[in-house]
Amino acid sequence: MAAPPSCKVRHARREDVPTILELIRELADYEHELNAVEATEATLLSTIAFAPDGVESTSTAPDTESTSPTKPARCLLLFNEQDKPAGMALYFYNYSTWRAKAGIYLEDLFVRSSERKKGYGKKLLVELAKEVVAMEGGRLEWSVLKWNEPSIKFYESIGATPMNEWVGMRVDREGLTKLASLLD
Repeated sequence: MAAPPSCKVRHARREDVPTILELIRELADYEHELNAVEATEATLLSTIAFAPDGVESTSTAPDTESTSPTKPARCLLLFNEQDKPAGMALYFYNYSTWRAKAGIYLEDLFVRSSERKKGYGKKLLVELAKEVVAMEGGRLEWSVLKWNEPSIKFYESIGATPMNEWVGMRVDREGLTKLASLLD
C-alpha cells in the first residue's frame, strides 16, 4: 500500500529529540529490549547530525549538519495525516570496498504499531533509496532480527534480499575495552 499523500518525511531537527527517544523506546519494547536502552536526549543531541529548525527537506545537502566521528547518525521522521510522528529511519553512511562507493546503513526503521500497514515503512525506505541514488552510492543495507517474520516478509516484498551467507559480529562493552588494550 502506498503512503497517504499527506504524510510527510523530513530530516530530524534538534527539537525532535524527545520524539526520537520515544520512538527508540517503542522499538526497544517491540524487540523485548526496553531495559537495554541507554540513549538519552543529551546523547541523541550529541550524536545525530540534524537539519536546522524549520527545514523540511529529506536531502542531506546543503542544509543539514555534517556527519562526523562524533555525530555519525542522521534520522528521518515520518509524520502522518494529522502531522503526528508515526515512524523514523535512523541511519549512517557506510562504505563498500569492492564497489569503492558510499552507501547507507539503516540502523533502525520503526513505524508505530498503530500506524503500520499504511505504507509508511516503504515511504521511509524509498527516501533512503533516493538518497543513495542521489549520492551515486553502492547500497542500502540493514539487519533484521530472525524472529521478526512480518518485517522480513515486508523487506522481501520491496526487493530486499537476505544475506544468509554473512554472520553479524559485534564487540561491545567490556569486550571492546579488552580488545582495545590487547596489544598494550
